[in-house]
Amino acid sequence: MFYRLMKLIVGPVLRLFFRPWVEGQEHIPDRGPAILASNHLSFSDSFFLPVVVPRRITFLAKSDYFTGRGVKGRLTAAFFKGVGQLPVDRSGGRASEAALNAGLKVLREDHLFGIYPEGTRSPDGRLYRGKTGIARLALESHAPVIPVAMIDTEKIQPPGKVVPKVMRVGIRIGEPLDFSRYEGMEDDRFILRAITDEIMYALMELSGQEYVDMYAADAKKRIDEARRQAAKAAEQAANGESPDEPGDFGRPAG
Repeated sequence: MFYRLMKLIVGPVLRLFFRPWVEGQEHIPDRGPAILASNHLSFSDSFFLPVVVPRRITFLAKSDYFTGRGVKGRLTAAFFKGVGQLPVDRSGGRASEAALNAGLKVLREDHLFGIYPEGTRSPDGRLYRGKTGIARLALESHAPVIPVAMIDTEKIQPPGKVVPKVMRVGIRIGEPLDFSRYEGMEDDRFILRAITDEIMYALMELSGQEYVDMYAADAKKRIDEARRQAAKAAEQAANGESPDEPGDFGRPAG
C-alpha cells in the first residue's frame, strides 16, 4: 500500500522535474521473478527505477538506513520499511547469507528483486567489480538477470549532496541474461566469478562507464586516504612545515 502511495506521490514529481527517459522497458517481464542488476551512481537510483517500472521492485538497502537515531533516523527507517526495502549488513559471513535468503524469498514469490552488484555507490562515476552474491542468487532462484544502467544520476545528486540538481536522467534496460547452463554449480567460486563478470560487462556496455577491476569499497578507502593526505599536506604547507613523503594513494588504476 505504502509503495503504491509513494509512486503516486513521488513518481509525478520525478517525471516533471527530471523527465527520465527509458530504453528497453520491454525486457521487464509482465509477471514472474527477475533480478534487476543495476549500476549504482546515486542515492536516487532506487527512486528512478521504480518510477518507470510498473511492477513493484524490492531492493536491498544498507542496514544503516534502518538503525539511525533521532528524528531523521526514524523517518528514514520508516520510509525504507514502508516501501518494502530489505536491510543488508555489509559485514559479510552470516549477514550476507541472510541477505541472499531474503532475496530468494522475494524471487520465489514471483516478484522483481533489485540489486547493486558493486555493493555500494561508485565513488567517481566509474563501474567497479561486482560481488558474486548476485551469481549465487541467480543460480539458486533460476531467475533471469536483467542488467539496468542508470545514466547521469550521479550528476544530479553526487554523494553528500542533499538537494538534487534538476536535469534529465536516463535508464537503459538490457536483454535478460540466462545462466541456466550453470545449474548446480552455485558452490563453484570460479563459475560465480564468471557469471558476475558477465553481468558487469553487460552493465558496462549499457552504461558506457569505464570499468575498474577492483571493489568500489576499496576504491573509496583509497580515495578517502588520498584526500586526507592532501589535506594534511596543505595544512603543513600553510604552517610552513615540510610535507611528508606522498603515499601511494592516488586515483585507482583502471
